[in-house]
Amino acid sequence: MKSVIPLLTVALSATVGVEVSAQANDQQKAVSKGEVLVLLSSENVMQLSDGKTAPTGYYLNEFGVPAKALIDAGYTLVLASPKGNAPSVDVNSVTPQYFDGSEQKMMQIQELVASLEGINDTLSLNEVIQNGLSQYEGVFILGGHAPLIDLANNKKVGEILKHIHNEGKPTAAICHGPIALLSAQVNPQTYEMALKNGGKAAPNQWIYDGYKMTIFSTPEEAYFESTLNDASLLYYPADAMSGAGSNMQYKEMWPPNVVVDRELITGQNPFSDDLLAEKLLKLLNE
Repeated sequence: MKSVIPLLTVALSATVGVEVSAQANDQQKAVSKGEVLVLLSSENVMQLSDGKTAPTGYYLNEFGVPAKALIDAGYTLVLASPKGNAPSVDVNSVTPQYFDGSEQKMMQIQELVASLEGINDTLSLNEVIQNGLSQYEGVFILGGHAPLIDLANNKKVGEILKHIHNEGKPTAAICHGPIALLSAQVNPQTYEMALKNGGKAAPNQWIYDGYKMTIFSTPEEAYFESTLNDASLLYYPADAMSGAGSNMQYKEMWPPNVVVDRELITGQNPFSDDLLAEKLLKLLNE
């Protein structure tokens, strides 16, 4: 979020592309430890103040780094979104700064994500629910601002999270991904509307009330807003989470920060990708 670099369209070298794709395909075909449901937004345009908009989507490293760790550890990823469409990458995330400054690592992760089964045709949330939720060992929710559009207010997301919560299985969410946790209450749409209208929002039977967690912090969000040409978000995610009754835990801007409370794992910002993957695998393997 510190810089804007256009999405790379230059193809990977044949050697790197073949090696990464072959590795992902071979590992997906191997005997799996179980399936992890990956929740993505279906949207790529975010509404801002004064009728303005901004492009959005998932952050490449927030998706690809934990995805690689899960695949390497023997888990199978099942990709899902509200509409069951192909998710969009936020072009602001396609930059080496989120990959330890390494363009090669960035391109390898980009190729890995492109090779994932279902990346161009995710399951819809309806399909996920109809197929049964007991098969999943856990849930992983991506960041980027897109989850504010169609995950935070989505009753089907709430149904999925409630099931995983009741089973005591891990849920991990990074950066803006934790905003989706607000769907796990009786009236998530009413709560969101109150936030957008600037009134006092009152959650209703939120399953994560009192949990320690984190999300993209207010100072980090203010920095992002400074890049929006005098527009602003409709509400700040950090305020929405604390207002719902969570026990928010932050560090200073940009260093990794991951909070674990019971079965819930949350990461503060894009640089929390490796640590979040580590904590998720620890709970999955217990």
